[in-house]
Amino acid sequence: MHIRCVHFGSTALPRQTLAKTLQSTLQVQSATELGAMAAAAAQKAPITLYTAGTPNGWKASVCLEELGVPYAVHAIDLGSGEQKQDWYVNGINPNGRIPAIVDHNAGDLPVFESGAVLLYLAERDPERRLLPTDLRGRAETLSWLFWQMGGLGPMAGQADWFLLFAPERNEMGITRYTEEVHRLFGVMERRLEGRDWLAAGQYTIADIAAFTWVVLHEVWGISLAKNYPRLNRWFEAIKARPAVQRGCNVPGPNWVLTNTEHWQGNLQKADARRKGIAPPSSKPEK
Repeated sequence: MHIRCVHFGSTALPRQTLAKTLQSTLQVQSATELGAMAAAAAQKAPITLYTAGTPNGWKASVCLEELGVPYAVHAIDLGSGEQKQDWYVNGINPNGRIPAIVDHNAGDLPVFESGAVLLYLAERDPERRLLPTDLRGRAETLSWLFWQMGGLGPMAGQADWFLLFAPERNEMGITRYTEEVHRLFGVMERRLEGRDWLAAGQYTIADIAAFTWVVLHEVWGISLAKNYPRLNRWFEAIKARPAVQRGCNVPGPNWVLTNTEHWQGNLQKADARRKGIAPPSSKPEK
């Protein structure tokens, strides 16, 4: 296993940096000894996160950052199909997807599926900062978490695929899924009337789960400020959180929020594929 970096609270240390830190602190000279100490420090992190720079991957790292749990990161190379390799499928996630975590304090227990990871981490937090303990608050939070898992994530993912990855332009697929994303954004817009957060009157794992998908709103031709002002306020409030900024840059710089050339290319491709298709109504469903 190749540990790329170790996160201690708000600090993410690449393994090489960790070795240099150990050298300056402990005055150790041997490169071999430094490498071994860095590996040992990585192994002592209670959580190992297997992830990639996607909305589902960002959910897990944002949650870990919000809770301040030390964790080691194994960046999964989706392009090479690393998530389909035997060591991962047989030992961590039989579905061959990211994210997944391994809790070393629970007998190297693997947890996969982003919603399950969020729920597991939130329930293990003794302060329950992201998941209320009262019946109504917990029910609301889980309702909105599973709404995202069963609705927003899959529908947005399909819209993303038809706009960016389908080998040929498919007008029916583009129309079907972008309209559904608009409908789901309208659901959130109505929910946020008179509320700061989606559930329980507080920031929860439900907000984290939805936020990382809303990050991609431009690829579907959506202007939050123009079409969904309450959702836009919610989005900007979450984006400004330091833990969210750190978590969204795991395992590497966020290619959307940093407006990279790659992201601009995706937007141009999506715009070209939407050309000639009537935009869906931005009015929230009644």
